[in-house]
Amino acid sequence: PVPSISWRRSDGSSFAKKIQPNRTRGVLEIPNVQQEDEGSYECMAGNTRGINIARGQLFVYAPPEWDKKIQNAFLSLYDSLFWECKARGKPSPSYSWLKNGQPLVSEGRIQIENGTLIIPMLNTSDSGLYQCVAENKYDTIYANAELRVIAAAPDFSRNPVKKLSVVQVGGEVTIDCKPSASPRAVVSWRKGSEVLRQNKR
Repeated sequence: PVPSISWRRSDGSSFAKKIQPNRTRGVLEIPNVQQEDEGSYECMAGNTRGINIARGQLFVYAPPEWDKKIQNAFLSLYDSLFWECKARGKPSPSYSWLKNGQPLVSEGRIQIENGTLIIPMLNTSDSGLYQCVAENKYDTIYANAELRVIAAAPDFSRNPVKKLSVVQVGGEVTIDCKPSASPRAVVSWRKGSEVLRQNKR
């Protein structure tokens, strides 16, 4: 007699709502296949003469998609850069890095490990357009970001030092010295030609 057909997942988990087995045609249709649909499936056919089971494995492959991209960075001279990019895909994507279109490799200050790029003690020559590349056999994707290393001499135009401070005898005065500079400026004070040093006063 004509067998009855049923489907199940080999691990015993239930089907997603989108899956509708066609019992009369013996067909299992899975629309909009996702990673979670991967696994082993069983078709059970039975009639009065017995039951037979056929098993099949579904493998789901996917091109890379970004989970985390790199962002533009504007850093001071001698700062450290840490960039990380992450992508998902099946098979898992591999990573590489480019600077101004040229491959980057781990050497000297440049440290590359999979989706991470570390450059300590930045100098102006590190400035440029960087790309994190993620690829598997199905596609290659790029994440772009600019690194700008800023070097500037001390500048008091934004925060000028007070030229005149008036205080009564025995009072206290505060004079701010906060120049804009990259890297951060080392500040010293003079009174006339005498270098001032920190003391109890």
